[in-house]
Amino acid sequence: MTIERFEDLLVWQKAKELTVIVYSIFRESRDFGFRDQIQRASVSIMNNIAEGFERKGAKEYSRFLYIAKGSAGEVRSMLYAAVELGYIDKEIFDRCYNLAEEISKMLAGLIRKIGER
Repeated sequence: MTIERFEDLLVWQKAKELTVIVYSIFRESRDFGFRDQIQRASVSIMNNIAEGFERKGAKEYSRFLYIAKGSAGEVRSMLYAAVELGYIDKEIFDRCYNLAEEISKMLAGLIRKIGER
């Protein structure tokens, strides 16, 4: 099956889910710097997947997927700070962390697959 739209990529769908969760969790946060950074990092994942897909070239696509993977790592890192600072509880941390880690693994697999073309 050939994927013709980035919206059909499961990894993009999961990245969108993470973004919506992160935005809703931190919507009311008064720590504006923290809130803006974790929200930007989460939206960066889905946007870089989309942008890379639209570029069509395998080399450029991989480059954007690596950026998305880096942003997934940034979200995971910030989640540690969020739980330590008391911004989120352990249950929310686990949910978001596990989703970000799953996205990162999916991106690694997609990068490998693109490299095989």
